[in-house]
Amino acid sequence: MVKQTNSPNSKYYVWRPQPIIAVKVIGVAMYRGRLLAAEIYNDAGKLKGVRPLGGHIEFGETREAALRREFREELDTEIEITGSWRMFENLYEHEQHVGHEYILSVGVGFANRTLYKEDTVAFSEDSGQEVRARWVPVSDLKQGVVALFPPKLIDYL
Repeated sequence: MVKQTNSPNSKYYVWRPQPIIAVKVIGVAMYRGRLLAAEIYNDAGKLKGVRPLGGHIEFGETREAALRREFREELDTEIEITGSWRMFENLYEHEQHVGHEYILSVGVGFANRTLYKEDTVAFSEDSGQEVRARWVPVSDLKQGVVALFPPKLIDYL
């Protein structure tokens, strides 16, 4: 779960990691050397980096069921699992707040093939936050042109 607030001085959505260990799933969707990833911004509205789509695993839910649910909610598509599961421990700082999460990641493909033709895909989180995902060249991620979260994922792209 993420603490969510809105700053009166900013039109941008503000979030903070909660002081818990979160367990999340992400789907690594690749197409023609690019990764579909959601943009992450700091409080000032500056792009901080990108992260593959996914979310929290709910109590009683398997990792696969959680990932399928997240992609239905976010992109209104079914997915196919195309790779092997990997797990990362991710300790990070966002706006002077520490986050701690375990991330289960796996390669995915989309039933809705039109998603591969879109440069960007807009969707809403459960919180109402508008999010934009885009196809980011893996070469940009590996060269550090765009930061990838979780950072350890770069070794598997």
